Amino acid sequence: MSETELILAIESSCDETSVAVIENGEKILSNIVASQINSHKRFGGVVPEVASRHHVEQITICIEEALNEAQVTANDLRAVAVTYGPGLVGALLIGLSAAKAFAWANGLPLIPVNHMAGHIYAARLVEPLEFPLMALLVSGGHTELVYMAEDGSFEIIGETRDDAAGEAYDKVGRVLGLSYPSGKEIDHLAHQGEDTYNFPRAMIKEDNFDFSFSGLKSAFINLTHNAEQRGEALDHNNLAASFQASVVEVLVTKTIKACKVYPVKQLIVAGGVAANQGLREKMSATIQAELPDLKLIVPPLRLCGDNAAMIGAAAHVELQKHHLAGMSLNANPSLAFQHI
Repeated sequence: MSETELILAIESSCDETSVAVIENGEKILSNIVASQINSHKRFGGVVPEVASRHHVEQITICIEEALNEAQVTANDLRAVAVTYGPGLVGALLIGLSAAKAFAWANGLPLIPVNHMAGHIYAARLVEPLEFPLMALLVSGGHTELVYMAEDGSFEIIGETRDDAAGEAYDKVGRVLGLSYPSGKEIDHLAHQGEDTYNFPRAMIKEDNFDFSFSGLKSAFINLTHNAEQRGEALDHNNLAASFQASVVEVLVTKTIKACKVYPVKQLIVAGGVAANQGLREKMSATIQAELPDLKLIVPPLRLCGDNAAMIGAAAHVELQKHHLAGMSLNANPSLAFQHI
């Protein structure tokens, strides 16, 4: 193998079309992201068919831009990596088709990447990973605690029993009349309010590492609907602060407990909800107080959302392990972590 390995990575699992060129799994040469937020905003969420159509329009443009920005050609590449799940099946198939076509046309190996592993490996673009480590994955569809004994080894020790944290944020945002995606706005309102409504902290004292946000969501909806029926005005800042305080306290408490049971060197907080300032602040402060020797890594905001750079970082590990795919590789919308 050559000393420098360049991987072209493609990500299209939801509503971002992204292509990146990554050097040795840790250096970003380019990371093009074409967002579809404005198209989905009017629907209050992602419409799969609309997402797929946008991917078709953007994918070849993004590939060209990624290569140009990195100042490389297909001849400089070692492999092509692509997200094959989990995600929206139609959206995944667009990225898969493009990756297969590019790999086949240029005689390059194809690397299949789990989207959630990509979120974890976004941290590798910040600094080297040290094992064993713990990862808290918080996104629109996933809330999981993942223990990693070594590169490419994923053991889910806790996950949500119902709604993911990101789903709860989206639902609460709709109730508050906020535009999609509402996580950033709820975070902003929360910093201006106080936890006055004391929403439940589900499963926080149970002897496991699982999560549940369905009850919190229901409590929030019931409170706002009852107030509406009585003609009572509720403070949106305090509502947001109370909701976020519940989510953050549960996430932080469970994660810190896991890091005490599983002695780890690093904690990675990754996924779209990792962009939440309230979560970042609380996690950092709690670690300093309770586990001062634990290294916390939270990727920068541009790497918390879906992007191809994180897929390229994860793909480098897969390449070292010779985990390649043939042209029969298919999308797996409900792909789970493989225990390696």
